[in-house]
Parts: sequence; C-alpha cells; structure tokens
Amino acid sequence: MSKEQVLESDVLIIGGGIAGGTTALRLADEGYNVVMLTRAKETVESNTRYAQGGIIYKGEDDTPELLQEDIEIAGGFHSNPEAARILATEGPARVQEFLIQYVGVEFDKTTDGELALALEGGHSLPRIVHAADTTGRAIEEALVEKLYQHTNITILPQMTAIDLLTPAHHSTNRQRIYEPLSCVGAYVFDQQTGEVRTIIANQTVLATGGLGQIYTYTTNPYGSRGDGIAMANRAGARTANLEYIQFHPTALVQRDAPRFLISEAVRGAGARLVHADGTPFMDKYDPQRKDLSTRDIVARAIYNEMILSSATNMYLDVSNYVNHDEIMHHFPSIYENCLQYGIDITKDPIPVAPAAHYSCGGVWTDMNGKTSIDRLYAVGEVACTGLHGANRLASTSLLEGLVFGYRAAEDIASHIQETSYPAVDEIPDWVDQGEHEADPALIAQDLMTLRSIMWNYVGLVRKTDLLERALRDLANLEHEIERFYQTAKLSDELIGLRNMARTSRLVTEQAWANKHSLGSHYRE
Repeated sequence: MSKEQVLESDVLIIGGGIAGGTTALRLADEGYNVVMLTRAKETVESNTRYAQGGIIYKGEDDTPELLQEDIEIAGGFHSNPEAARILATEGPARVQEFLIQYVGVEFDKTTDGELALALEGGHSLPRIVHAADTTGRAIEEALVEKLYQHTNITILPQMTAIDLLTPAHHSTNRQRIYEPLSCVGAYVFDQQTGEVRTIIANQTVLATGGLGQIYTYTTNPYGSRGDGIAMANRAGARTANLEYIQFHPTALVQRDAPRFLISEAVRGAGARLVHADGTPFMDKYDPQRKDLSTRDIVARAIYNEMILSSATNMYLDVSNYVNHDEIMHHFPSIYENCLQYGIDITKDPIPVAPAAHYSCGGVWTDMNGKTSIDRLYAVGEVACTGLHGANRLASTSLLEGLVFGYRAAEDIASHIQETSYPAVDEIPDWVDQGEHEADPALIAQDLMTLRSIMWNYVGLVRKTDLLERALRDLANLEHEIERFYQTAKLSDELIGLRNMARTSRLVTEQAWANKHSLGSHYRE
C-alpha cells in the first residue's frame, strides 16, 4: 500500500454535526487521536446547523417519566422504552454540563436570567431551550470552534466517504471471511485532488445525518443523502425502522425555492393552520391538541385538506395569533427568510405544505451506539436506537445526538485499548475504475427520477400497488446507477447518487414489508 495515501487514527468519525462533534470531543479529551471527515466545504455545514426549533431541557415540575411518556405517545408506542428512558434521564444533565458549561452554547434567557422554556407540539409542558429560531446553528458553531481548538482532533473537510473498510470484503488475507464482520476505516474521496485516500482506524463512527434528499421536497440540506445508511448496508450492517420517515408539516411553499422549514415553535407560540380564507381546520383532526398535535397527524391533516380543496398548500397564520414583538424576538430568521419572498409574517399568512424532514430509523445500534458490525458505531439521525419509534417527538433530535454521541464515546474509551490495531498492510490500495468524467446531465436525470419515485410512491401516504411499482423501478434504477458508478470517474455527486439509490430501495422495502399504519408510516 502507498503509505502517503494512508492515514491512521484511533477513531474515525464520518460527519460533523452534534452527534459526531460530541463523540469527537469526548474521545479527544480522553487522549485519543480522532480524525473527523465532512463532505462539505464548511465544517459547520450539517443537519444540526439547520435545526430551528430547539433542544429538550427540563420544564417546571418536569420529570424523566413525563418526558418518556411524551416520547412514547408521539412514537405511537413503538419507541424502544430503554432508549426513551436514557434520553429522558441523561438528557438535561448533558445539555447543562456539556453544551452550556463545556461547549459554551448561549441559549435564550428570561429577564431574570433563567433559561427560557418553550412549548412544542406533543410536549405536555414547556421544556425546550432555544437560541432564537437558529438553535442548531448556535450549537454547531460553538461545537466547531471547540473541535478546532483541540489538538487531538484532525478535521478534514471536502472529504467524501466512499465505502467502509471491512476485512471480510477488502482484506488481501482471504481467511478474514471466516471472522465476524468488522470495520477498520474507510476509503475516502478527496474532492479537491480527485484522489482516494485510505483511512485506517481502530474504531469508526458514522454520524452522517439523514436522508431527506431522496425526496423531491425536503427541509434537509444537500448532504442529507443517506450516505451512512447505504455504506453500512453494503458492509452488511443491520438497519431498522426506515419506513418511518417524518414529514415536517410546515415547510414554506414558493415556486423554484427550497422548502424552508417553519419551526414547530411557531405553532407552539400560538400560530394556527388555516385555509386561504383564514378558517382553522386542525380541530377536525385532533380536537384536544389541535395545532399542537404530533407531526404525523398535522402533516396528514394538511395533506388531506389540500386534496379536499384542490390546493397546492395550506397557510400558517402567525400575525392573528402571535403579537408583533414576540414574532420579531423569537423568530427573526423565519421572518427574514419569508421576507425574501415578499411574505411579511407579521401581516401575511405563510403558505406551507409537508416536506420530508427526518428519518426515525437508520442503522441499528444498541444503547451505546454499537452497530451489528464490530468496531463500527452510529450516532445521531443515521442511527436507530428505537428512540423515535414511528414518529419523532419535536426537539428530540439534537438531544439524541448529544446523549448517544456521548454514550458512544464512553463505550469506545472503555475498551479501545483491549482491541488489536487493524492490519494496515492487508488493506489494498483503491483502484480507479472509471476513465471518463461523469456526465452531469445523467446525474441530474437520475436524481430527478429517483426523487420523483420516492415522493409519488413512497411519500406521506403509501399504497401497496405504488410501493410495488417503486420497488421495480428502483431496482432497475439502482442497477443502472451502479453501472454508471463503476465506469465513470469518481465525484462527490456520483458517490451521493449511488448512496441515494441504495437508501431509497431500503426505505421502500421496509415500507412495503410493514402492512400496518403507524405514526409517520401511513398505509392507505
């Protein structure tokens, strides 16, 4: 192996959001050498950055039991009770000790200096802490600053993981096929040089975020392509609950514009969902909670009202239910973004419709982030601890990344010294497979086809015949994309397309196999 193309580390972390960042800092503090990859040019670019709503803390008269109950109700009682208990028990302390005291995140406070607590849909009391309506950005920027300060952490931006290295598949020693599956690092594409590097690690952590980009309409950033799910599946890892794709009910609808997220907190502040004439409708679908119902119910309600009225969207009325000062103080980012499209939310209703938002499933892990492959961990949205069950409770995502990223680091630190270092010389150099540049027009066409299949056949409401059609179409499309991948020069876009095809097929297979409607998986 060419030594200049090989990088060795104690721990390789693929992804740089709250989950990967927490894991990296905790392990670096224990003295381990950590390499962190991010496919984006800017390290702060991640799913975490785009989280508007907030992160769960603890409310007045709150208890872990009450939070666990809210999680399980939102999840359609399909949540893993152990995961819900861990989050509810450990979460508030991690926010206080790690995010606030160690990382230095500044959350909004009341006039008397206490943390300001907000109410969001599905919660039985106010327990959410915010940094205005850009909580994720505040957390990510503070984390990245801390990561760059640490001498034990090497951050490599514009690096796209191609595949996980598993001796059973990649080792030149063929006797490895008789051993249990394990991961010893990854092949990584350097976007700036076009070369492929080999990163060998004692332990590898997937923190690649979500998969929203497999759908035509999503609130997710470009990098949410299901990369980690696809790589783990190709390596032989178990996945679970991928049929439970949460569609955020309120994404801004504007022609030729991305579906900008309108935070759950806006409804928490009192905004109502209405028709064009201002008539509210959520009381028909959940008379008790109305606009503060869980996301799956609200999203299907909007979808149904759009069909009944032949409308392309419904409206979120803020101005008639939330006062001007509160709007400007709590939702400045939403105000500015809507204003770009001529919508003044202090006067005008916001046109909204559902968009793919969050994957409740992912790579199966235990309560310490361990996958079914030895030496491979997964944390954050790419992972499935079972916490979210069939539908995620608002503002649990950031807390999940924090709590389980921390637990994964603790588990790795507890036994990393007991594991032998991977045999570097057994891993062969990457062999370039393509001779011609990938045609951008082909990538664009395949992406459009894939996203259309997923949006129309595997979207908010699923039907057996449409799912079966999707399985046939996706099988053919994935075959063609794999041939394309094998014969063209590597690029970040081509790697992402390949991963999106695999992840789409996995989501569809699990949606087809689950015949029962529950939470965010609705079978008509």
